[in-house]
Amino acid sequence: MSLLFTDFASWQAHCAATGEPLYQPVLAYEVEQKGRTEDEIWTGLQRAYDVMRDAVHEGLTGDMTSRSGMINNGAKKIAASPVTVLSPEFKQLVTRALGAKEVNSCMGRVVAAPTAGASGILPGVLVTIQDIHKLSDRQILEGLLVAAGIALIIEQNASLAGAVGGCQAETGSAAAMGSGAIVYCLGGPVEQVFAAVAVTIQCMLGLVCDPVAGLVEVPCVVRNASAAAIAFSSAQIAIAGIDPVIPVDQCVAALGEVGQAMETRYKETALGGLAATKRGKEIEKMVLVQDVNILPDDE
Repeated sequence: MSLLFTDFASWQAHCAATGEPLYQPVLAYEVEQKGRTEDEIWTGLQRAYDVMRDAVHEGLTGDMTSRSGMINNGAKKIAASPVTVLSPEFKQLVTRALGAKEVNSCMGRVVAAPTAGASGILPGVLVTIQDIHKLSDRQILEGLLVAAGIALIIEQNASLAGAVGGCQAETGSAAAMGSGAIVYCLGGPVEQVFAAVAVTIQCMLGLVCDPVAGLVEVPCVVRNASAAAIAFSSAQIAIAGIDPVIPVDQCVAALGEVGQAMETRYKETALGGLAATKRGKEIEKMVLVQDVNILPDDE
């Protein structure tokens, strides 16, 4: 896609001039970059979505206990909770996003979309929106291409990495990808798709990356669930025609500026935030001791 444009305004102008749907230039980018046919790209997208669905299923049925012990079948506990503050669909969204991310924390198979640390967000969002609106897999795959295009532009103008821009760059970008994909899949115009991305970035701006004990578990897993919720709310706001006021490209620029200004201790170093709390340090010591292998004495 960078062969054609590097921002959302140019993407929109390109589609307006050519009459192409939003996903088409991203598909062309994939064909060009990977040297494959369109059919091969669609097959790869289907495979990726199948892995996403499998991760959602595994997170709600398998044993999701991480080696550190910090992750312990949270998605299943939410699903089985007799007291709920959420609608059934909203509860499903949260459990699916959280469960798919738990699969990653337990060394299962996921799609890094855009990163492994944010790997529960798109699966939770796409599987839920497909269920609610009875969408075809083809519609979801087009949405995946739109989400990929969103990520490409964010990556070029800000970052997708927690080590560079904090968690706003990881779960924030994934939520933006999800919200844009939702609006696209539900037939929203380009303006609303990009408005959803803008609103999502505004909601996620400034979120630090502070993994306890340096593991992508706490608070990463619960942030996947909350980011999926923000993706849904941002999509609803955009579909209602609410103006995000700040254009999407300027929101991305703000994401990059905040990431650059963020102190190193808040960029996946486990030196600040929750990782630096008393309990966080206690867990770090326990995890480090647990992972030490005592070699036998040569004698």
